[in-house]
Amino acid sequence: MMKSCYIHIPFCEKICSYCDFCKMYYNEKWVDAYLEELEKEMKKYQNEVLETIYIGGGTPSCLSIQQLEKLFQITSVLQKKKHYEFTMEANFESITKEKLELMKKSGVNRLSFGLETTNQKHLALLERTISKKKVKEVLVTARALGFSNINIDLMYALPEETIEELEQDLEFVFSLQPEHISCYSLMIEPHTKLGIHHVANIEEDLDAQMYQLLCQKMKRQGFIHYEISNYAKKGYESKHNLTYWNNLEYYGFGLGASSYINKNRYTNTKSFTNYLKGKYLSYSEKIEEEDNLFYDIMLKLRTKRGINIEKLEEKYHVKIEITSLLEQKLLKKSRKFISIPEDKWYISNEIILRFQEGVVKNEEGRSI
Repeated sequence: MMKSCYIHIPFCEKICSYCDFCKMYYNEKWVDAYLEELEKEMKKYQNEVLETIYIGGGTPSCLSIQQLEKLFQITSVLQKKKHYEFTMEANFESITKEKLELMKKSGVNRLSFGLETTNQKHLALLERTISKKKVKEVLVTARALGFSNINIDLMYALPEETIEELEQDLEFVFSLQPEHISCYSLMIEPHTKLGIHHVANIEEDLDAQMYQLLCQKMKRQGFIHYEISNYAKKGYESKHNLTYWNNLEYYGFGLGASSYINKNRYTNTKSFTNYLKGKYLSYSEKIEEEDNLFYDIMLKLRTKRGINIEKLEEKYHVKIEITSLLEQKLLKKSRKFISIPEDKWYISNEIILRFQEGVVKNEEGRSI
């Protein structure tokens, strides 16, 4: 049974120098045409009762009021469970009270704001403009309208960033009292503006120090570190993102969106021209049992809860040897669950690879 639906809005008023997502500059006519095609794509999937809906981008909040009304008209056909989660991404620069009122009226009950940093030097590098005053004003308005589940995105490990500058950003974010904080280390991709200009990532040791600082500060503020990059007050974990991390199936609509349906993974085209012609699909892959085992391990070990190893072995008919990882305290066991300790999450990729090497044989004696 499908639980979640992601809808991609690729438009932005300006392109950030680090952005690696599927995006394009805002153009009124292009947006109108895109929404018409999005409605057609979504029409064949209206029967599932969903637990989560997530509208991401791009910058969904850069759409006009009329375009947002059209978008919510499209999403209104989706059936929702009684206690659903409906998230919408927004930028502080493009949000208004009128847009927030429309979101609230249309059923959005979780907001996700991209703050990234408040440091003017780093904002200039990222090609962002934002002020603390504007941030506070927007959140006061959102709270007054009844939004009680708000995420703030924070970026760290920025070029030339210091520990002290990260601490200043953190203190400001804490002062906003969000229910959820997502923290991402800047990864400079080759075809982004930063990559093209050969801007270098910071030293790995400093990146690790910053990550440990985040973990410590979040804990002191009462946040639960429930996934490698995500922290939440109790009960405010992102239900939508947990769909991904628990390797459950989901719909994805719009330019460049991904879906996981009936053991098949689909990726939509990133070509705006093809999308407007109704040629949505770019790539599809049948997920075999061995592939799904890989996804189960890779995704679930990103979470605080981890993996129920007995169920994993039963589901895939395998035995998993992790004694050495437990002895080295790279894994810990809690009842039936195996997880990576928080102080080892920074090297989680290495641990996950070693975990996979411990998957030795299935019932027929064939190596996995």
